[in-house]
Amino acid sequence: MLRILDARTGEPVAAAPARRGLTRIEARAGGLGLTPLRVLLTADVLARALELTGAQSWTTAPRQPAELRTAANALAVRPFEEAHGPGAGTAQVVRVVAGEDGGAGGEGPVIAVAPVVWTGPGSGEHAPAGSSLLADPTALRLALLSVPYGQSVTLDEATMARAAERLAGWRRDVARWARRPSRPVPEAVRARLAEAWDEDLDMPGVLRVLEAVAADPGVADGARFETFAYADRLLALELTRDLGALA
Repeated sequence: MLRILDARTGEPVAAAPARRGLTRIEARAGGLGLTPLRVLLTADVLARALELTGAQSWTTAPRQPAELRTAANALAVRPFEEAHGPGAGTAQVVRVVAGEDGGAGGEGPVIAVAPVVWTGPGSGEHAPAGSSLLADPTALRLALLSVPYGQSVTLDEATMARAAERLAGWRRDVARWARRPSRPVPEAVRARLAEAWDEDLDMPGVLRVLEAVAADPGVADGARFETFAYADRLLALELTRDLGALA
């Protein structure tokens, strides 16, 4: 069962207690900037994680600035809707907000997302859409997923370079593993991945599982490929992008 830390109480709660019901994920991103972008990203990851558990979700976000929506699209954050129509008032609601708004009114659990600050050229919190940060949006997504959503993130050019290098290495490995006979995701690995994302969306934990699989000589290359492809349904890092590329 996917559990999240409710910022209102500090206690873990089920993200979707009614398995057959609908969970509406309401992202309160606010204005422009890296922290609102991280709010949308966290809501997107929650929706993807619920899908992997078989639960139904509906992502909504009121009043998204166009520039923020453009940046979110670049980060493979799927579109959000306005909360209108049948079911808008009856679904269970999980609110995803910037940390300083963790006590905002409304019912249902609250996920409080910590701030992001860019300290590179043109430094500040309000960096994103037209900046160099979006030159490699999947590297930015990886950099943000590498830190628990409840912890502040400081980004600079070195951080982004490391994320891009890590991503490129994984894509090369995945393309190489794809040339080997396919093998299923080992059940122990699948369980470790689920344990990580079920525990308050522990994305750094998911990434550590992938690192361990990549380094484990006991895991066949075909199983490595299937593991990374499976995890990418949650991570959305285009890990299979280089399949078929020339060596």
